[in-house]
Amino acid sequence: MKKSFFTVLIALVALMANAQSRGIKIAYLDMNYILDKVPDYADAKNQLEQKATKWKQELEVKRNEISKLKESLQQEKPLLTKELIEEREEEILFQEKELIDYQEKRFGPMGDLVTQKAVLIKPIQDQVFTIAQDLAEIRKYDFVFDKSSDLTMIVAAKKHDISDYIITKMTRAAKQEKLSSRELKKFEEQEAKEEHESNPDYIERQKILEERKNARDKKIEERKALQEEKKKAYEEKRARLKAERDAKRNGTAVPPAETTPSEGSNIPFAPKSNKDANDNGDKTETKTTSTDKKAAASEAAAERQNAIDAAREERERKIEEKKKAQDERKKQILEQREAAKKAREEKLKKKEEETTAPAGDDSNTEEETPSNP
Repeated sequence: MKKSFFTVLIALVALMANAQSRGIKIAYLDMNYILDKVPDYADAKNQLEQKATKWKQELEVKRNEISKLKESLQQEKPLLTKELIEEREEEILFQEKELIDYQEKRFGPMGDLVTQKAVLIKPIQDQVFTIAQDLAEIRKYDFVFDKSSDLTMIVAAKKHDISDYIITKMTRAAKQEKLSSRELKKFEEQEAKEEHESNPDYIERQKILEERKNARDKKIEERKALQEEKKKAYEEKRARLKAERDAKRNGTAVPPAETTPSEGSNIPFAPKSNKDANDNGDKTETKTTSTDKKAAASEAAAERQNAIDAAREERERKIEEKKKAQDERKKQILEQREAAKKAREEKLKKKEEETTAPAGDDSNTEEETPSNP
């Protein structure tokens, strides 16, 4: 074990020196975990355990037979001749040797249990090693270790564990034998796609791309928000200027500019022409009509809101009345039940008193009878 450990350690150092520029890629698998997940191995293992149980029972029977022979010899030894004793002892030794040979044959280092277990595991191990080699070529792994082997792994990150991947590949390989050629082609395409997507390098690249995309989207959203703020500010400024211009034009908020008369002139101020006066009158009338429409719309909206509030209040009032009626009904039912219960109790009490009263009268009569002469 130490020799193999040092060999692997030397290989690791050498490979680290060669692959220092690109970095070392390592993966590991757990053979025991894989074997427990393979259905064929579980069934065969159960059959082998049944055989081992049967062999143990046979060994126990042989031990009991030898024990009986020894007890019989010990009891009959005073009555037997020397030749018979030696013959019996040789028989016991022979059977003990057979017992040891049988135990070695079934449970020894080269026994049936170890051999059949190795035969059972070997096809699965070969399949696991083939899948691991193919995966190492695809993903460029420098090392693939077996966690259940003699090589001790103190720390093993889960992201480097390829046991589940190997189990999936073995399960799919078993399914492929039952598929048609068309289904097999489709299955292989799907498998290649999943293999590509499950590759850690691909996952890492996708993660980096996703982070970049999120950062880019965030910048775009910030830029859009800034543009919306600028646009909103521009629209507000434009609307304010328009309102001020309209107010000045209509003569409401901002009075129109007046033309001051020339110095020394006694002519009062007047509009420039009749056309200007008419224009101002039309604008005032239009503004009044618009204001009336807005007031009417506001009044209609207020009436609708009042109607909605009134309907809501009416519905709440009815619900409250219904609830009070239900509470009153419950209270009446409870009172009726309580009255009925008290009536039953009084009736039972009265019946018990009537039942005990005659017995008391008889006892008084019996006491008074002996006193008469």
